Formats: sequence, structure tokens, C-alpha cells
Amino acid sequence: MNRYYAIIGEDSPDSLERRLAARPAHLARLEALRDEGRLLLAGPFPAIDSPDPGPAGFSGSLIVAEFDSLEAARSWADADPYVAAGVYASVGVRPFKRVLP
Repeated sequence: MNRYYAIIGEDSPDSLERRLAARPAHLARLEALRDEGRLLLAGPFPAIDSPDPGPAGFSGSLIVAEFDSLEAARSWADADPYVAAGVYASVGVRPFKRVLP
């Protein structure tokens, strides 16, 4: 039985250019989860209180998706292009219990 897991990436300082370069590959993996019906939500944390933070960039990202286990979620997160590109300074993965909606 699949369960939800929250993947929280914390960006490295000054990672906006690396983030933009790796974004197409990052989005492709998220779109694959969506197409499989496993993605609950995904998106970045703007570094400032604005929907378009411009050069301020982002402070991290949140992905909530279904995986078979915590280990499977961690493995998926470790293979993210943002990890390989050095966008994320750290990535945390934890179980998530959906209550609403």
C-alpha cells in the first residue's frame, strides 16, 4: 500500500542559476509522478513574500507524493536533479498523513 511522504529540500545559498538550469529535469520527474497519480502537491518556497521572487530566488521546495515506503521516498529524493546540481544543501523525507482535503 502506498503512503504519502513529504520531501523538503533546503536550497544552498546563491543557487538560483543552478536551480533554473536543472529545473526542466526536476519538473520531468514531478510530471511522471503526477501522470502516475502519485503526486499530491509540489512547489518551491519563494525567498521573499512574492509569487515571483525574481533574483531573491527560492529557499527550498516541498513535494508530497505517494511511495511504497520511506526508503523508496528517500531513494527518489536522493536522485533529484536539484541534488546533483547542488541546488539543495539538504533534503529531508518524512511520512505525511493527509487529513484534508
